[in-house]
Parts: sequence; structure tokens; C-alpha cells
Amino acid sequence: MTDNTSRMTRLAIPIMLLAPLFFSSNLVFGRGTIGEVSPFMLAFLRWLAVALALSPFMLRERTVIGSVVRAHWKTLALLAFLGMCVCGAGVYLALRWTSATNGTLIYTTSPVIILLLEAMFRGRRIGLREGVGSLIAFVGIATILLRGDPLALFSLDFNLGDLLFVAAAIAWATYSIIYRAPYLQRLSNAALLGLLAAIGATLLLPAAALEWFNGAAIPSTGSAWGGIAGIVIFASLLAFSSFQFGLRQLGPSLTGVFMYLMPPYGVLMAVGFLGERLEAFHIAGIALVMAGIVLATFPVAWLRERLWRA
Repeated sequence: MTDNTSRMTRLAIPIMLLAPLFFSSNLVFGRGTIGEVSPFMLAFLRWLAVALALSPFMLRERTVIGSVVRAHWKTLALLAFLGMCVCGAGVYLALRWTSATNGTLIYTTSPVIILLLEAMFRGRRIGLREGVGSLIAFVGIATILLRGDPLALFSLDFNLGDLLFVAAAIAWATYSIIYRAPYLQRLSNAALLGLLAAIGATLLLPAAALEWFNGAAIPSTGSAWGGIAGIVIFASLLAFSSFQFGLRQLGPSLTGVFMYLMPPYGVLMAVGFLGERLEAFHIAGIALVMAGIVLATFPVAWLRERLWRA
């Protein structure tokens, strides 16, 4: 290992400690901004700004982008719909009815949902450890959805925002699986994110325009624009770039371990910055979701290899 490679690897550790913090900030900024900006307008402005910021990368790879778009435009449109519409506007819409704490805990179960989707549609075998972990994680989701009251299951007294976050978690898991398609790897991560952001902004434009024509809230204050800037800079550009840097320097297994920090980061920010109350069912949900995700997705083979080398 060269000195430069070693230095970059050491640098990746603190960066990956920040990556889940950047991702979690989306719900905190979104919750704080949604009262001043309508959800589709907020998502449209977010992804338009990201596309503009990454336009130099798209221009540099415009020839490859052109060929990928012509051959796979349906896949790109689906990715943009899932990642930028459902996980963008859908999340901001959900925050009208539920807390950032609930949203963080539900949304974090995406790795477990990825396992289940791959088993359903790609024939992936789920081992005992993964199955037990998935079950524990979903018990944690149920604890949050029911707010610690099992009787709510019989009264169907669910929060619409929580259910939208379940849909968003499924959408993000599906997005993550499709994103791995080999033909998309012809583009750099920055160019691909910029392209998807541009397509997503285009898909969101009609709904954002409809909100505007119907008199919905649009950004008009410094706090609203500050929240949008926070979403663009921290939850979009820094979150995705730091995550991709970690993938290159540390590999997917170790990078995935750092993402286990999202629930505690998200909950602490929601309590500290938004004044949300941490209820007993939240604590139970955190314990169950975290235990389930770690059990189901922790890279045991990677750890065994490192211990063997040691």
C-alpha cells in the first residue's frame, strides 16, 4: 500500500463517520422546512440545484450519457421516480403527519428490505441469521407504527406519514438494487447522480407547478431558503459524495457498517434541533431496528477475513 493510498484510507474513516449524519440531516431539514415550502416544490428545487451543481460532470461525460439515455431511458426514469420523487417529495409529504424520529427509524430498514426483494425477485437465498434479523427489524417497525400499542393493529389506527415512510423505504431499496446495473457503471457517480437529479426535477416539475398555481407554500423567507440550501449541500451533495468516497476507499462491506449510525444520528438531531419527544416506543423501536439490521446485514465474511489476517 502506497503512502498516498494509506493516507486516503485513513481519511475515509472520519468522512464515513460523517456520511450517515449528512444523510440523516435530510429528514431534519425537511421537517423544519416543510411548513414554509410545499413538498413537491421542495423536492423539485432540491434536485434542480443538485443537477445544476453536477452539470460540469455531466458535460464532461455527455457522450456516454447520450448513449446510456438512448438505450436505458426507461430504467433511468424509474430510478428518478423512485429516488427523487417517492424518496424526495414523498418523504417531505410524510413529514407533514409524522416526526423525523419515526421517519428515520422506518427509513433505515431499507437494507433489510433489499434482502427480501432480492430473495423474491432474484432468487437470493436468505440464511437463518438474515431471516431472524429481518424479523426483529420488522418488529421494530411495527413497534413504531403502532406507537407501542398492539391494539392499534385491530383499529387500523395508523399514521399516514409513517405508512408513506414505509413506501419510501421500499422505494429506496428498489432504487439501490436497480442502481447496481452494470450498464449504469459506465458513468461516474457524480455524472449519474446529476443525470438522475435532472430527470427527477423534470418529473417533479408538473406537480410543483400545480402546487404553485393552487397557492401552496413556496420559499419566501431566509429560513426556507436556508433549509433548502442545507438539504442540497448536506443531504444531497455531501451525503452522496462522502458515501461514494467511502465505497472506493474502504469497499462496500465496511462502508455499509458506518451507515448503522443513521438511526442514532437522526433521532438525536430530531430531539436536539426540532424538539421532538423521545418516547418509550421510540427507544424500543431503535433497539429492535438496530439489532435486526446489524444481525441481518453485518458483513460477517468481511470480519472473519480481517480477523484471520490479524
